[in-house]
Amino acid sequence: MKSTVDRRDKIIQKIQNEGAVRVDELSEEFEVSTVTIRNDLDFFEKKGLIDRTYGGALLRNNVYNDPSIEEKKKINVEEKKRIGEYAASLVNDGDSIILDSGSTTREIALRIKEKSNLTIMTNAINIGLELAGATGLEIMLTGGVLRDKSYSLVGPEAERTMQNYYFDTLFLGVDGMDFEHGLTTSNPLEAQLNRIMVERANRVIAVTDSTKFGRHSFSYICDLTPINTIITDKNIASEFEQKFKMREIEVVKV
Repeated sequence: MKSTVDRRDKIIQKIQNEGAVRVDELSEEFEVSTVTIRNDLDFFEKKGLIDRTYGGALLRNNVYNDPSIEEKKKINVEEKKRIGEYAASLVNDGDSIILDSGSTTREIALRIKEKSNLTIMTNAINIGLELAGATGLEIMLTGGVLRDKSYSLVGPEAERTMQNYYFDTLFLGVDGMDFEHGLTTSNPLEAQLNRIMVERANRVIAVTDSTKFGRHSFSYICDLTPINTIITDKNIASEFEQKFKMREIEVVKV
């Protein structure tokens, strides 16, 4: 099972990077039968991630691509700064919070260094380093296996660490959010850890720019039910905003 998950993760990353793939080439690269590859592609098609073609597959244009954290930092920069600033204003002295990995949650980290008596758990080594040395902050890292592309720590060790604690607030970044697929991200191990983060927080605040609405990625995190608040930019479509409010999710536009 683990090898199947790992192979499918690599295949969808390849499709996202290249836009299209061929069955015979994937079969050779991953050293499995063409029947196995076709089953993998059928799996992605059922999830709405790809369109099958003769002998291969194409990425659907509503599916979120997974750029590196360095690339993400250059996308919607001003929106992320405003989101980070507002999110940081919700953090009170003495709180215990989780900061998920991502470029938007990093903007929160930059703005809470002056807080007092904060306990901060993160799975992002860049966020941990950013906060290191700030007085009044206790920084906890989940441990786990490093994903070079995102600077995030994932895997069973990270999951076990997260399950040992409860927190006031989770600030969660996502790669996609819609009403059919819920909250999604590109990596299965990241999604599993995010799911535990959601379970361990009294309040869940999704921080995301408006380009993520109506999109979905490979790995399911959870449905919209646990989300208390969404902090986003002013470009959110009115239909999304109204649907979120109908589900009693607070929408903050900054």
